Amino acid sequence: MDSALIPKGVKRCSTGTFFLWTLPWLALLAWGGISAVLCLGLGLNQTNMSNIFAFALWIVFDLAVIALGAGAFFTGFLTYIIGKDELKNIINAAVIIGFICYSSALAMLGIDIGQPLRGWFIFWHANIHSMLVEVSFCITCYFMVLAIEFIPIVLGNRELDKIRGLRLFGHNLHEVMALFAATGVFLSFFHQGSLGGMFGVMYARPFAARAGFYIWPWTFFLFVLSSIAAGPCFTILCTKLTEWISRKKLVPDKAYEILAKISGWLLALYMVLKIADYLGWIYGVVPSAGLKFMDFFKEGPYGIWMLVVEIVICGIIPAIILLVPKARQHQGWLIIACLLNCTGIVFNRFLFIVVTLAIPVMPFDRFWSYLPTWQEWGIALAVVGYGFLLFSASYRYLPLFPKERELNPQAGS
Repeated sequence: MDSALIPKGVKRCSTGTFFLWTLPWLALLAWGGISAVLCLGLGLNQTNMSNIFAFALWIVFDLAVIALGAGAFFTGFLTYIIGKDELKNIINAAVIIGFICYSSALAMLGIDIGQPLRGWFIFWHANIHSMLVEVSFCITCYFMVLAIEFIPIVLGNRELDKIRGLRLFGHNLHEVMALFAATGVFLSFFHQGSLGGMFGVMYARPFAARAGFYIWPWTFFLFVLSSIAAGPCFTILCTKLTEWISRKKLVPDKAYEILAKISGWLLALYMVLKIADYLGWIYGVVPSAGLKFMDFFKEGPYGIWMLVVEIVICGIIPAIILLVPKARQHQGWLIIACLLNCTGIVFNRFLFIVVTLAIPVMPFDRFWSYLPTWQEWGIALAVVGYGFLLFSASYRYLPLFPKERELNPQAGS
């Protein structure tokens, strides 16, 4: 029965091998499930979050996966709006990665609010002046868009495709996919920006506070730009990992080349603006708060090395690799650049969420330390297990890569 569900003309591992592959990811999910039950049943005292660290590990993961999942809406924009037809060979993978990231973010938020049964208050009793309300609306709506984009991929399953009504429904959804891609771009622009804008207006925390344009701090625009610079690289990484594990060529090099080149230019632009942002912060926000630059690095483990890692190692270096044609066409350098790019975005979110709250800002204040509990790690790492499981099942049972049969004629069944 399992073999009947596998896409026609391709080869997959045996059912037993696939089951063994899922065991570590199921273990991570079980760990996360136990952690979630404890947090929902006994309260957030199962965590090391406090009045100081109201944003902690979950929100680091939350903002990180939302940024890395931006490859879905940006690849959709390039494919259906700009007309980069070569990306149709990777758009299915990008949609599933986006679906994994956004559904994970919503699940973590459901636990983080402490009383998920009251989650609907966000929509019914909305504080229209809150950036978090806008983020909640946009993330929820974009998750619905991703679910709709995921449906035609699911309906492409070998057995479901035999049902005429479902086949026609999936085909009709494909015909209007440009509309959903445009909707996704609109929704994602605002929630990616508002996530950054939320920290930019925290004037009581000068490490994150920024000046800006009209009502939007510069972090609003930087979060958008960093997301669309890192999202395509995360899609490349996930697809390359699938190729390495399956030992198959799944996507033509042209698709990788386009995504890498665009990501390189976006990352370079982001680096220029990010450096300008840091300079404006150092010579503008910091003095206006009555502080000096080195005041933020005199206590705790956080030093200037953080800025070097974020800007130079995880920013300028991968941007150069992605912009040089011969470098990005070399598989090893491409993977290194994508890894550094994605690491830099995760590190940037960590700086805004944890470091911002840890560093003292008053003369009588002290450095605050924070270490996540095993429950927090369990819920965060469950995202990894869930992602591997869903992507693996999608690769096994759905026509994820249109060129797979053409690129691997000897592997057909």
